[in-house]
Amino acid sequence: MTILKDASLKINYGETAAIVGPSGAGKSTLLALLAGLDEPTSGKVWLNGAELTAMNEDGRALLRNRQVGFVFQSFHLLSSLTALENVLLPLELSGSMEAMNLAYEALEQVDLHSRMHHYPRQLSGGEKQRVAIARAFVTTPSLLFADEPTGNLDNKTGEKTLNLLFELNAAANTTLILVTHDLAAAARCDRILEMAAGSIVSTKESETASIR
Repeated sequence: MTILKDASLKINYGETAAIVGPSGAGKSTLLALLAGLDEPTSGKVWLNGAELTAMNEDGRALLRNRQVGFVFQSFHLLSSLTALENVLLPLELSGSMEAMNLAYEALEQVDLHSRMHHYPRQLSGGEKQRVAIARAFVTTPSLLFADEPTGNLDNKTGEKTLNLLFELNAAANTTLILVTHDLAAAARCDRILEMAAGSIVSTKESETASIR
C-alpha cells in the first residue's frame, strides 16, 4: 500500500510551513519521514545538509536530539516524571552541563514555574501541552515539528497554546512545520502545503502575515 507518492518539498531555514488536508491524506506520515522517525521505501530526506535516509536509526536519533523538537497532539509526556523531569530529559540525553537551569527557564517561559513538580496526571490538557512545548524548545532546535498540537484542547486553550508556540518560535527563529486541520492556524504560517491522497497538491504563500 502506497501512503505517499510524489511528495517533494523544500522548507527553508527559519520558515514556518503548514501541512493541511483531510484525514488519511498522509500528513502525519510525511512529518514522520521528514523527522527521520520512519524510512521511505524510495526517495531521500535531507535535514540541514545531512541525508537522513543514508543514516542508521542511531544516527538519525542523534541528529534529532541535537536539531529537532517535537510537539504532538497527545503530548507524549512520561507519566512517571514531573513536568520538570520531562523537560530535563532531552537535555540529559544530550549531556548538557546546564540542564537544570535551562529546564527551569523553559518552564518559566511557558508560565509553569509553579507546576514544575506536578506529574502529567495533575495537569490540565493545556498545561500538558505547555510542558511539551517547553520540552521541544529547551534544546534550542533548528527545526520544530508540531503534529496537531491543539487537537486535544478546547478552542480557547488551543488558541492560547498556538499563540505561545508561534511567539516562542519567532523568538528562537526556528523552522516550524505544522500539521493541522485548523485553517486559521495554518494561515499564520508563511506557506501552506495542501495534501490529498498521499500527494502534495498545492503550495501557496499564506495570505495572513505570520506572527514573525
